[in-house]
Amino acid sequence: MSGRVDAVREADVVVLGAGVAGLSVALGLAGRRVDLLARGLLGHTGSSPWAQGGIAGAVAEGDSPALHARDTLAVAGELADAEAVARLTSEGPERLVELVSLGARFDRDATGELDLAREAAHSRARVLHARDATGAEVVRALGAALSERSGTSIFEGSKALELITDGARVSGVLARHPDGALVLHRARAVVLATGGIGHLFERTTNPPEARGDGLALAWRAGARLADLEFMQFHPTALDVGADPMPLLTEALRGAGAILVDELGRRLVADAGAKVELLPRDVVARALWSALGSGRRTYLDAREAVGESFPQRFPTVFAACRLHGLDPRLEPIPVAPAAHYHMGGIDVDLHGRTNVSGLWAAGEVACTGVHGANRLASNSLLEGLVFGARVARSVSETLPHLRQAPAAVTALPGQPGDFDPAAAESLESEVRALMWRSVGLVRTGPGLQAALGRLAALAAGPGGSGPTRHFVTVAQLVATAALARPESRGAHFRADHPLTDAAWRRRILLTPGVRGARLETEPVTTAVAPAVEVCA
Repeated sequence: MSGRVDAVREADVVVLGAGVAGLSVALGLAGRRVDLLARGLLGHTGSSPWAQGGIAGAVAEGDSPALHARDTLAVAGELADAEAVARLTSEGPERLVELVSLGARFDRDATGELDLAREAAHSRARVLHARDATGAEVVRALGAALSERSGTSIFEGSKALELITDGARVSGVLARHPDGALVLHRARAVVLATGGIGHLFERTTNPPEARGDGLALAWRAGARLADLEFMQFHPTALDVGADPMPLLTEALRGAGAILVDELGRRLVADAGAKVELLPRDVVARALWSALGSGRRTYLDAREAVGESFPQRFPTVFAACRLHGLDPRLEPIPVAPAAHYHMGGIDVDLHGRTNVSGLWAAGEVACTGVHGANRLASNSLLEGLVFGARVARSVSETLPHLRQAPAAVTALPGQPGDFDPAAAESLESEVRALMWRSVGLVRTGPGLQAALGRLAALAAGPGGSGPTRHFVTVAQLVATAALARPESRGAHFRADHPLTDAAWRRRILLTPGVRGARLETEPVTTAVAPAVEVCA
């Protein structure tokens, strides 16, 4: 055995990640021995607690799962899986009712009914909010419920280093605990709920732990990845030089805030339409175009929100005040930033990967519900719905999975000493490269140059140890982006600015002996009809 192990733990299931998806999985595994590994403190780790925007669901009179599904498909660039979308929207209301029963406190109107908002590309008011801290409230409610259940052991500050395989199946996780101990968590099933990849980009709204570790772990274990080229860039991040960039929730634009330049002129999309409530990719590129022409871009909420800012949007207000801005009195400087990854580990409707014993849920997974572009406020919903589906699938499958072996004979060797300064420098270069060449606007030559530089970094001394996963995921995303010679949804190629019907296909990457094996898979699901977009 290579690599020293300080302790071995036995569990039925190991869940990596403690956001909405990971907590939903753990809650659904009642009666099972679950080890839940969180990179930070429970309730404060990952992107879920940072989610200011709401959570969508067809819970209002006059709305329906079918309408929600139609809206979801309409913005997905004809790549969403219609069956997955139907599961999301039909099971969503039940999950939301359960969440309220667990004590989640959503905004209510004067009559005590849920105060539902209408956001970009939604045809109905169906978005629940907890002021502008919805993700934090959802995580709080799920975490409180989990703390009352027995059978789950929570390990805060623990970093997964490798998935342990026994032949063709995953049989555990090797993790570094906060005291430095190297611990082998053996289990019959492992669920990845590790979040997204936003920190790969120099400008992002995501926390530092959103660095794609789950994708790299799955890749090294033989898992197939899908739709990696589709990275959503949020249009309105606070542009004050912070890293990460504070998010300015889409609910501000839903409340009537407008996008303007430094002269107060309204920003418009290519077709001349006002951009505020168009799909995110359209809005983000409109801001990118304005910034590229030397203009500054601002979100002006003075008339729409004004003096009520501290009460209605306390999180945004606090972020602005921290940076010396008062949104009640002045427009807020904004710019696009990497926000949400539509791609991920290829899974079926039950969260199963192509590797036995391995499931995935949440942003790290690619269920097909988002296609090439995610509908606003569907991400927290996906974590709830597919987290519950994964829990059911794991519970049903566990009796058919043999126990993990008493001894694992293929522990990977762990890297020795490394230079933290060199690692930080390498990651900074990767982030700048990804933003410049694999960001909002891409070109073939730029992607090829990025891949060349990433290969050199991977082969150098800095491309091992803690930065290995970071560089690997950057390479995979750039590879998928180069392979799609068209523009679709969040993926925009300046050298191929039109959408090509022949590329209504998904790009799948599978580990091979000589690196990534690339395949495409046609999408045959029905395309949703156009829907009314609120102006």
